[in-house]
Amino acid sequence: MRVKVNGELKTVDVDPRVTLLDTLRERLGFTGTKKGCDHGQCGACTVHVDGRRVLSCLTLAATTDEREVTTIEGLARGDRLHPMQQAFVERDATQCGFCTPGQIMSAVAMVEEGHAHSDDEIRERMSGNICRCSCYPSIVQAIKDAQKVMR
Repeated sequence: MRVKVNGELKTVDVDPRVTLLDTLRERLGFTGTKKGCDHGQCGACTVHVDGRRVLSCLTLAATTDEREVTTIEGLARGDRLHPMQQAFVERDATQCGFCTPGQIMSAVAMVEEGHAHSDDEIRERMSGNICRCSCYPSIVQAIKDAQKVMR
């Protein structure tokens, strides 16, 4: 398959049963995307496919042929963090950091979709991303901060 990952065209042979998550991590070296539950319940593996957030553990890699995938590594521009990444750092919304890539990828998509109007809406739309450290208040604040910059 041919897939554009973080703006760079990649060609990789994949078994039709292999997930996008395993292809990204094991075949292409994009280890920022985390394998949490491997059942689509925690959100740690969230990436964007053609600008829409998807759970890469539930997405077959073959379905991304000729499509564009963005991982957490693709958000920053050189040394300049994406506004959402910067806000997570400034609000200390990372603690252990395991869920952070998926949280950030979901948050970016949510803001770009225009769905971050209130704290309750942010919490509802981020409910598929679990944080075992309970950084939820800081995550909500980080999203609100980044939204101001992203507009």
